[in-house]
Amino acid sequence: MDFGLQGKRAIVTGGSLGIGAAIARRLAGLGANVAINFRSHDQEARAVVSDIEAAGAKGLCVQADVKSFADAEKMVRQTAAQFGGLDILVCNAGINRDAVSWKMTEDQWDEVIATNLKGYFNYARAAIPIFREQASGKIVNVTSINGLRGKFGQSNYAASKGGIIAFTKTLARELGSKNINVNAVAPGLTETDMVAAMDEEAKLRSLKEIVLGRLGRPEDIANAVAFFASDLSRHVTGQVLNVDGGQLI
Repeated sequence: MDFGLQGKRAIVTGGSLGIGAAIARRLAGLGANVAINFRSHDQEARAVVSDIEAAGAKGLCVQADVKSFADAEKMVRQTAAQFGGLDILVCNAGINRDAVSWKMTEDQWDEVIATNLKGYFNYARAAIPIFREQASGKIVNVTSINGLRGKFGQSNYAASKGGIIAFTKTLARELGSKNINVNAVAPGLTETDMVAAMDEEAKLRSLKEIVLGRLGRPEDIANAVAFFASDLSRHVTGQVLNVDGGQLI
């Protein structure tokens, strides 16, 4: 099956670890040139770039904090200059700082919202002028099923992920006339460092919700992102695809 990604130019935020790294590798495996950002995981980012290049694509890693509007603009400019343009933006970078709402600190709230929600705006705002000028582009936002249902102890995280869904649908409305598709992928419980750090009892409770009876893998999310980034989704926009093994049913 031809995804039509050969020679496309992509940015994946949070691409040095976990789901983001799997997305970067999958896009490169389909022929796309991929830039990723890192804030502190420089060795991991360089390892992902090595994998991208081993797949025969061009790779780039840029030290950039997604919370910074200026860093986002810098990375988009640098990527477009080095790759000769930009076709795909995958916003994936995210963190959690869990606490029940009556114990959550202002810093816990602000850091999650700034990273998980404002970070997506920062990169979209930097990339959209390029996409509008060329009258084409793909934006794929990684959200969470907890943005659809809420989650005990995650008011900041769930609010940020719900905001991403609303942001996705709004961008789809704003940009559709310019042939720009904007969609979101909502993972359920997936094998990542974030999930590995979960309390074991909480992890078992979540696992029992999954109809397929297993954790997702980062590659499962990457496959869904690749679909939305490809020509196969040319007539799909404003949608949220749950990749959760039936966890939200």
